[in-house]
Amino acid sequence: MTISHTESYYAASAVGMADYSQISGSENCDVCVVGGGFTGISTALNLAENGFDVVLLEANRIGWGASGRNGGQMGSGLNWSQAELEKEFGDESAHALWNLCELAKQEVIGRIDKHRIPCDFKHGVMAAAFTRKAEMKFREVESHLRKKYNHHSVRIVEREEIGELLGTDKYWAGMLDTSSGHLHPLNYAIGIAGAATQANVRIYEASPVNSYKREAGGYTVTTANGGVVSARIVVFACNAYIGNVSRKISRTIMPFVSCIVATEPLTENVARSINREDIAVFDSKFCLDYYRLSSDRRLLFGGVEKYIPVDSGNIARSVRPRILHLYPDLKNVKIDFAWGGKIAVTRNRLPSVGRIEGDIYYAQGFSGHGVALTNIVGKILAEKISGTAEQFDQFASIPHKSFPGGHYLRWPAHILTMLSLSMIDRINSRLGGIR
Repeated sequence: MTISHTESYYAASAVGMADYSQISGSENCDVCVVGGGFTGISTALNLAENGFDVVLLEANRIGWGASGRNGGQMGSGLNWSQAELEKEFGDESAHALWNLCELAKQEVIGRIDKHRIPCDFKHGVMAAAFTRKAEMKFREVESHLRKKYNHHSVRIVEREEIGELLGTDKYWAGMLDTSSGHLHPLNYAIGIAGAATQANVRIYEASPVNSYKREAGGYTVTTANGGVVSARIVVFACNAYIGNVSRKISRTIMPFVSCIVATEPLTENVARSINREDIAVFDSKFCLDYYRLSSDRRLLFGGVEKYIPVDSGNIARSVRPRILHLYPDLKNVKIDFAWGGKIAVTRNRLPSVGRIEGDIYYAQGFSGHGVALTNIVGKILAEKISGTAEQFDQFASIPHKSFPGGHYLRWPAHILTMLSLSMIDRINSRLGGIR
């Protein structure tokens, strides 16, 4: 195996990583799943548990993409607030989507327990209000979740307490959800892939798909190295790495690079001073910061968004000022790892799940909420293929538009939009978040 994971903290601390062979020759199966991240593995695992014969094709390594590189935060809900979903889709659909998001967290925790996955899961995610406007928004959200959704694991953390919990005076308040949590994402991917192989899923790495075509009775999927899979059903779970395999699927998502660093291990006193309860944190900026502590007390800090590949030195230089804005006392702390990876967003920042061309299914565009949602979507896809469509239809009914500008010109328009929103974040930072 010549392909390796990016040089991240997660890869350096991975447990139980297996080498799967490259596909050679031909395979026949019920379902061919393309993509070895959370979505693909979850789909394959659930299908196998339901009695389907499954082949999974991964272009690189299991968890090589966003699933093995992300911030490891498993939050509640979607990018939209429940009030926004109610206004757009109605109360019934909003409640159904909320219930699915709650099941998503249970799915992850249940898999960790069932398969004894050593991924350092811990409860607690804090949404930190960077501006006064965000503080008021969090108060509305918290009240709405408690009163209308009976979600009592969420509470408002006032300014003095959040300062004590996180060791910074930069936030107006926070919203803490103890039903959410954080984990080592690559170890989780490795763990559910191991469970999938035990359920008789045939996993192939270093097997990038370059085409598929419809045949009598199903589809033929061809890989770049000449492997061929004949299947009745195909699931594309490639997300930001779909490339040109299917323009019909890729046109509703926009990939960009999110960057993360891992510091050297902090002393116990320093770690406690910046994160007393060992929770995960994300802030209210559009180009947000997100951070947490690793099991060996490193600060894992991410959020810088890039639109072209960058080297680890540039990532470290970009992220360090954001750390020091919150924690100037960490100025002499070394950064041991710096990495980036593509994630995919949709125009409305809601997941894109659907079916095309008969029995081609896809799921993508989780827009920063992928740790939990990918796992429940994988289960829902398996249910749909097994004949139960109700939960699949909840996600599939969300309308999505293509990014303007077509395949090539959509990039400049999106970059200009992101740059303008980043400028607003910087202005708010200079003003001390008074807006």
